[in-house]
Amino acid sequence: MTVTTETTVTAELADALTAAALRWEEVAFRSGPADRAAAEEGVRLAYRTGGLPEPEEIVWAESPAAGVGAIAALGAGRSVRDEVRTRPWERARADVHAWLGPAAWPLAWSLTGDRLWRPVNRLVTQIRRAVAASAESEAAGAELRSSTLDAVLGQHDAPWLSLFDALDRPEVAGLARVAESAGWWWPFERVALVCERPAGLHRDDVGRLHRGDGPALVFPDGFAVHAWHGMPVPADFGASIANLTPERIRTEENAELRRVMLEHFGYDRYLAESGATPVHRDETGVLWRIDLDDDEPVVMVEVVNATAEPDGTFNRYWLRVPPATRTAREGVAWTFQLSEADYRPERET
Repeated sequence: MTVTTETTVTAELADALTAAALRWEEVAFRSGPADRAAAEEGVRLAYRTGGLPEPEEIVWAESPAAGVGAIAALGAGRSVRDEVRTRPWERARADVHAWLGPAAWPLAWSLTGDRLWRPVNRLVTQIRRAVAASAESEAAGAELRSSTLDAVLGQHDAPWLSLFDALDRPEVAGLARVAESAGWWWPFERVALVCERPAGLHRDDVGRLHRGDGPALVFPDGFAVHAWHGMPVPADFGASIANLTPERIRTEENAELRRVMLEHFGYDRYLAESGATPVHRDETGVLWRIDLDDDEPVVMVEVVNATAEPDGTFNRYWLRVPPATRTAREGVAWTFQLSEADYRPERET
């Protein structure tokens, strides 16, 4: 790409950007052994691109946690992340922005980095938290997390690399090669430390880390992140939810975990098995309230479908409504974005 004057995002360019985003989305969530030869070639190219001599040695770690733990022992010299990643990145971004111009830039970004940013950044954040949590003390955890902020994110730099790679920016060719082949890495004067990719990665249908029978993310050395629909959970959480009871849910001290338990157990089942009593009832339905320690109450309206099923039965539904809801009618009205006074349906279906 040659920087000339402001351009427009043609259909051909839009197709290329979209294809790049799809390819880099696969890279971002790729698992399995790294292509070490290709990654090392990319590391050397990234050093040369940054105006540096190639590293004397390239050391491999089995996970980001192992990587940050190995940094102190390497005697690798100062970090050269600015030369290897930040400055080439800034040059590429400035040139691309100038070439696209203020009108086309937002569209190009929306077709590439923007669509990947949230799910990839969420994954990066969870890995950083897990690295910090693996430390023996809070102070040590903070130090480990700080070291993760100095990493080049490899495959998890996919949001920006999808844009730069689609436009064939030479400044990031080495970075892209490493990202396609390996995980996080740390460039130092004499040594580059490169991490393996995850050995396994499991996500739900909206892209969040999720697994009920094991770690949602695990690296070759066993470093893992357990998550339930994106929320970090203890390693034994999957097994514990198999035998949930209302009492177990009620006594869970972690409010976020309790919320997940409730969702998995089912609000209707919890109401039935916990002996809850209705707060209010009228012709629209029944208002229920579940009081929880150190958390806002769960308030729901139970409604019955006015139209019978083919077998003559009537389906029941539970609608989550704001905690301050006082009547069933008010709750049903809220689901239609109406006040209780304005909710006057001529016919319910």
